[in-house]
Amino acid sequence: MIKYRTAQQCGKADYGWLQARYTFSFGHYFDPHFLDYGTLRVLNQEVLAPNSEFKAKTYPHVDVVNLILRGEATYLDNMGRSETVKENECLLISPHNTETYIEKNSHPDMPLTRIQLWLNACPQQESLASQKLTLDETAKCQLLASPTGQNGSLMLRQNILLYHINLSSDDEIALPVKGQKGYLQSIKGGTQLQTSAKEMGKIQCGDGAFIQDIDTITLRCQQPFRGLFIDIIS
Repeated sequence: MIKYRTAQQCGKADYGWLQARYTFSFGHYFDPHFLDYGTLRVLNQEVLAPNSEFKAKTYPHVDVVNLILRGEATYLDNMGRSETVKENECLLISPHNTETYIEKNSHPDMPLTRIQLWLNACPQQESLASQKLTLDETAKCQLLASPTGQNGSLMLRQNILLYHINLSSDDEIALPVKGQKGYLQSIKGGTQLQTSAKEMGKIQCGDGAFIQDIDTITLRCQQPFRGLFIDIIS
């Protein structure tokens, strides 16, 4: 079964310095039907004005994945650590409840465009404070994060596989779904989806697809497509 949610159906915010679209309830936006999806708690698409920043905050027991689509971001914590992440880089933060973070657009002129995910994490599992990975722009399907750090991916405190999908026009790719739930998010462009049961559908830029009880999805593109695929194993 696949359930679609268009970009227009998501929660939205416009504070001038921040424009955001929320897949799940977040901040002022609340929808009792979209609180989370398994262990996926947050998927925000955000644009921050130059030199703007979020106030210092703590996180619940989550791993925070930041994919920078344009510009650069700097993350600072109360332990004195900082990390700057640029376009086509992915940063994983594994905060503890005693740590606070400031996130800011550190570029003086360019807006920051990013996707941020929160994934429920096991607080007892040891982890690095932060991990960074550069996207392989030639790969059609790149593993960004996994529970074991396989294939050079970021290591999560959760049984989730996170993939970056980058397809050209007329490309086709089959994605195995190991868990009972998966989620496909379009970052740029659109694609047609087909399941092994011949169920058909389509998503466009900014849309998402909730996938459940399906062992494989096939993506067929008539235009360039970029997205994230989250395989929620447990």
